[in-house]
Amino acid sequence: MPTAIKPLRPRDIQANASATDIPLPPATLAQWLSGREPSHLSTNSGTPLVAFQAWRNFKEAFAPELIGQAFEETSLALGRKIERSIDPFGGSGTTALASQFLGVQPTTIEVNPYLADLIEAKLASYEVEALVEDYARVLETFTDVAADCFPGAPNTFVEPGRSDRYIFNAGVAGRLAGLRNAILALENPTHARLFRVLLSSIAVDVSNVVVSGKGRRYRRGWEARQSTAAQVLGLFDDAFVRAIYDIRRYRNRACLDYTLLRGDSRLLTPSQGEFDVAIFSPPYPNSFDYTDVYNVELWVGGYLNSKTSNEILRKQTLRSHVQIHRSFETEQLVSKTLDRVSTELEHVRASLWNRSIPDMVKAYFGDMQTIMANLAGALTPGGRAYMVVGDSRYHGVQIPVADILIELAEHLGFEKVADEPFRSMRASPQQGGREELIESLITLRRA
Repeated sequence: MPTAIKPLRPRDIQANASATDIPLPPATLAQWLSGREPSHLSTNSGTPLVAFQAWRNFKEAFAPELIGQAFEETSLALGRKIERSIDPFGGSGTTALASQFLGVQPTTIEVNPYLADLIEAKLASYEVEALVEDYARVLETFTDVAADCFPGAPNTFVEPGRSDRYIFNAGVAGRLAGLRNAILALENPTHARLFRVLLSSIAVDVSNVVVSGKGRRYRRGWEARQSTAAQVLGLFDDAFVRAIYDIRRYRNRACLDYTLLRGDSRLLTPSQGEFDVAIFSPPYPNSFDYTDVYNVELWVGGYLNSKTSNEILRKQTLRSHVQIHRSFETEQLVSKTLDRVSTELEHVRASLWNRSIPDMVKAYFGDMQTIMANLAGALTPGGRAYMVVGDSRYHGVQIPVADILIELAEHLGFEKVADEPFRSMRASPQQGGREELIESLITLRRA
């Protein structure tokens, strides 16, 4: 459990804010990534050492260096500088933030409201002294909430929980809710967004659970190792100080403009435009609802307030999972590989843990075809799309995602430039847990 940290007081923060506010040379991508030694472009290992990215660690993200490589290759192919980039699945904001460092105006799309706020908090510009004043105001005005801290949340969220199991004890929940309420009362929405992100991002650290890419589980011995309200404030202070340093140190990125679109990428990905390059990693068709990974942050930050709001968000995500009931109807898809896979899945449908999986897999590729068709219209002639994708397997049937997406893309006006294996992912325990699922980097060129 985290150790209590003595909270900074407003006077201390104000002094720290002005003491080092000195002119800085232009910030470069190399400076931003200094100290990071990735083993491969597919891994996000070492990124917590990088400014902005430590605000919330993402194990699933690809390496920031991939953006630099993609820009260089596309620029050479086009014979000119890259001007605009797009990412239909914003996630942690890696593509957008790296674009700013490289002097390219980014457009990014994100359906998860917590992640959308996290991305915009990184991309936005701030007046540091005013930011510090508002943070001090939050510390001076918050009041712990005594009851009903997170209306609409599952009954396991706050003590007493269900069957004596709960994510937050009453003291921690009351402190988190009190700080959130004070943040939402601020007049400056840009400042409120940053503080809301920072508060949400420390929530798991003071909870009784740990979260991985496959879900949530209780910490070992959590009943005897409870966090306290004081630790909430200490970690919030620590997150704010780190954010202030990052904001000040890299406030002079080569490009400070950006466009953030909040919502369903199937509806929001532009079908017209002048984008030179698209770089993204969509959810994988592994029947895992990625909304679950950020469920704690979504409720703590007030992004969710009812079971209905949670269901609406899930239905706006790609059809890569079967956790909620929805239509899996899709348009005609031209892919011999998908036809073969669909036939194989149909043969084992009765043995699958969910009989909707064959329909979900086909719907996933229908959603991806919609996004790729839009990108085919939005990219400049010769522009490129870089996609990091991963295979899946159901009851022994392998889903070669890269092969299928390439076949679909070639009927949409794209040409394959490269299909490179990134790494092997571990299969589910039901499939033996061996590292047999391939993650690939697909590079496509708009004809």
